[in-house]
Amino acid sequence: MLDARTREIVKSTVPLLESANTALTEHFYKRMFRDNPELKDVFNLSNQASGRQPAALFTAVLAYAKNIDNPAVLSSAVERIAQKHTGFSIKPEQYDIVGHHLLETIKELAPDAATPEVIDAWGQAYGALAGIFIGREEQLYQEKEQQTGGWRGYRNFVVTEKQAESALITSFLLTPEDGEAVIDFLPGQYLNLHLVSPKLANNEYRQYSLCQAANGKNYRIAVKREPQGVASNFMHDEVQIGDTLQVLPPSGDFFMEVSTETPVVLISGGVGQTPMRAMLDQLINHQHKADIHWLHACENGQQHAFKDSIKGLRQANHNLTTHVWYREPEASVQDKEHYNATGIMDLTPLKDSIVTPNTHYYFCGPLPFMAMVKEVLTGWGISEDRLHYEVFGPHETL
Repeated sequence: MLDARTREIVKSTVPLLESANTALTEHFYKRMFRDNPELKDVFNLSNQASGRQPAALFTAVLAYAKNIDNPAVLSSAVERIAQKHTGFSIKPEQYDIVGHHLLETIKELAPDAATPEVIDAWGQAYGALAGIFIGREEQLYQEKEQQTGGWRGYRNFVVTEKQAESALITSFLLTPEDGEAVIDFLPGQYLNLHLVSPKLANNEYRQYSLCQAANGKNYRIAVKREPQGVASNFMHDEVQIGDTLQVLPPSGDFFMEVSTETPVVLISGGVGQTPMRAMLDQLINHQHKADIHWLHACENGQQHAFKDSIKGLRQANHNLTTHVWYREPEASVQDKEHYNATGIMDLTPLKDSIVTPNTHYYFCGPLPFMAMVKEVLTGWGISEDRLHYEVFGPHETL
């Protein structure tokens, strides 16, 4: 527990942090990678190049400073980050490295303000926060290791299927090399890959949504090719059936848990449908009794992943209703076998069918898309506790 004087000093630095903005965290990462280049194999360098990771860290540091008197309000953010960290196999000693470079960055960018008292206060504050993360992450490591089919660290998996689901999305079926069981997961969570290859400048950690329900035998992930995506292009172009990948246990704080009597609406945009696909699988496999609505928006038929399997599930399950929007259907597509409307998603015509007192809503996709969905649903009076969503970026929020 931090004493009152330490908390006051940290809070007094908020204006300094706000004036520095992401220059603080950009300097921090440059310094850390200069002195500890081995950490380039841990951090997502694509997010570094885009500026998303420095922005994420700045947001986290500023939020901690502002809420130093009541860090419990950051519990959801702590859980999300801890889940991510277990997917990178983060170790306690790495927190010491980060803490050192954070304090040195403050000294270098604000030498007049960085008095010994300020540095000592921030050292204590960082140590307290690091202790929270280390403790929660160790809990997660142990939980996953001790479950049936669980493990800690890396485990070798063989690519046993590689299937193009659309022009941009490919799914990979991963089967454990040792032939043993695999840990179950909650639909909506993601799988953690540690990509190691001479064709990559650095080792890469990536999280990809699991897109089929847990079965205790293997995992299926879906990967969207991104134009500048180092890892996604490697997965699409280089990883083939028979290859071995290093896999860490499933993680994630976004998941579906509902009773069989709960109506569920799954709403997705683009590649955001991948976690929804696992949710739908689970509902069908568990013979869900209540209504299920699958609502999806994408560019066109070429970018519409899983369309044949979804069609088959709809035909086989009377309680499953689907509605799909193509923003710009191909001119060659005359019938509407796989889609219902053109343009962007418009939920208004579906209001009467998808809004009931007990319905829960799960949605995922680009940030503007999810902001629209949330605005519409809350505007209809749906309470926050029935809205569940996940954002892709390291610091994005709705």
